[in-house]
Amino acid sequence: MTGADYFVPFRAKMRSMRSEPFGADPAGARMQRILSSPNFAEGVFQNPLGARTRPSGSTLEFARIYFQKEQRIRRAPAGTVPVHATTLADLAAPPATGLRLTWMGHSTVLAEIDGARVLFDPVWGERCSPFPFAGPKRLHPVPVPLATLGPVDVVVISHDHYDHLDLPTIRALAGTDTVFAVPLGVGAHLERWGVAPDRLRELDWNETTKVNGVSLTATPARHFCGRGLRNNQHTLWASWAVSGPEHRIYHSGDTGYFPGFRDIGAEHGPFDATMIQLGAYSEYWPDIHMTPAEGMRAHLDLQGSRPHGVLLPIHWGTFNLAPHAWAEPAEWARDAAEEAEQAVAFPRPGEPFEPACTLPVEPWWRAVSAPMAAPQWRTAVPDVVPGGAPVVRRDLDVAGER
Repeated sequence: MTGADYFVPFRAKMRSMRSEPFGADPAGARMQRILSSPNFAEGVFQNPLGARTRPSGSTLEFARIYFQKEQRIRRAPAGTVPVHATTLADLAAPPATGLRLTWMGHSTVLAEIDGARVLFDPVWGERCSPFPFAGPKRLHPVPVPLATLGPVDVVVISHDHYDHLDLPTIRALAGTDTVFAVPLGVGAHLERWGVAPDRLRELDWNETTKVNGVSLTATPARHFCGRGLRNNQHTLWASWAVSGPEHRIYHSGDTGYFPGFRDIGAEHGPFDATMIQLGAYSEYWPDIHMTPAEGMRAHLDLQGSRPHGVLLPIHWGTFNLAPHAWAEPAEWARDAAEEAEQAVAFPRPGEPFEPACTLPVEPWWRAVSAPMAAPQWRTAVPDVVPGGAPVVRRDLDVAGER
């Protein structure tokens, strides 16, 4: 060891030893941008509305529920998820209406909008984890190999959690000509993984970049960041509003409900389609993920408080990340859409659709869903009927529902 080694900060040494999947911390000019951000205060990025980012309640109670055998069975499909078989053939021709969405599973969506191809939160890895041997594993295969998807104009990242920013996928895309639009600070991870700085568009909230004729604006979200045990909150999280000459779309990333959806809609909407997170919710983290009812409310806020456009549910079905039943987000979203009289698309993973055309609405998940606990969102039946007799809430066997 030379004398110069003593002048290298200990934290920098630790960063250099950190394995590649954990990414990199912002530094230099990037860190100066972060420190100057109006959304950064007291050493961390701030939410637009206060949010608890750690699970609330009893850790032991949560662990008991999460690892209970019966509950584990309900949180996974009971059969093979029917991935769409002809995705590449269906994508071969451009969308007739100028807008087509293809949900690849979880929050990954290929949006073809006014001649541009935009890929949101691409995750092709087998696990959303820094380790290849542990962590949530895919519940269905990817619909198509990433290498066969064809050219992508811009990859959009909502935040740096493992189920949205996937090292193997970014490495593969780093070898292409695509541009990456990411929230402020996230570029540090991508540069470490081989993305050239001149292909990065790193945005703070309400900043906009333009790629191949479409504008991409990083809009606020209510969430948090981090890829390690030490979470310094130095990378921003965002939702995204994308507009072309003819169409507008919105991708929520991960977020809790907050009133700012109305402002985003007023500034950038109304939208032809929204991609809204409405899975992996829990009473243990109510501020950072939305239930399907909250997701529907967010969509309506974005559309000026009225049914408009098409809602595509995302962040469900691919990874087991919360205590709720695997099919519950879809069932709840279906009921919420019916109540709101709002159009919702339920494609199989890999099934392209055009929001202006006939929507995929078949409840395909029912054929492969285990029975769910009696749905608490269907509140027409009280817990106790007049006279004091308790109501028996039976499991919902969605395979035979309706």
